[in-house]
Amino acid sequence: MVSRPTGDRRAALLGAAAELFAERGYRSVLIDDIGRAVGTTGPALYRHFSGKQALLGAILIDVSERLAGRGRELVAAAPDPASALTALLRGHIAFALDEPALITVHDRELHHLTEGDRRRVRRLQRGYVEEWVGVLSQTRPHTPAPVLRAAVHAVFGLLNSTPHSRGELPRARMADLLLDMGAAALTAPESPAGGAGPASADGGR
Repeated sequence: MVSRPTGDRRAALLGAAAELFAERGYRSVLIDDIGRAVGTTGPALYRHFSGKQALLGAILIDVSERLAGRGRELVAAAPDPASALTALLRGHIAFALDEPALITVHDRELHHLTEGDRRRVRRLQRGYVEEWVGVLSQTRPHTPAPVLRAAVHAVFGLLNSTPHSRGELPRARMADLLLDMGAAALTAPESPAGGAGPASADGGR
């Protein structure tokens, strides 16, 4: 039976594997590479995970659980919906800036998961999105849930672009910029239904 690594050992395994998968791609990383990264042998990892695919699943399930759990905590601790929204933004921004390898691995390697692990990740992600939608529905009560959900996904796209967009900005400056942009996107007034903006297909004529 495969045992579950605990504490520092588990964090080291998941962190090393995530960095290697992000840098080289899942298919190019060997179990021996991960073992060397944490100061052990590749075969020793089989005491904890059944294989590389199981390790990838643990990485993406772990981050999905952490985001979902942290989201619930932030919303529960906030005194009002506006504060909850700011807390959610700050929390996700911290994740995006501090753990870019996980974003890269999720975007690029999700399809390598087993069907069961992929369903679990998607279920956790849907719960996380709905935490945001629930907060937004209190600040924008007349906006339909599908619109709020689309807005949340769009903001995630913005925040999760940090592995590519951070560039030369210091972390604190980038965090402030993302907070301003994310808040503006989530609280922007809606255009009239069916209305055309300045970039309409006829060029505004």
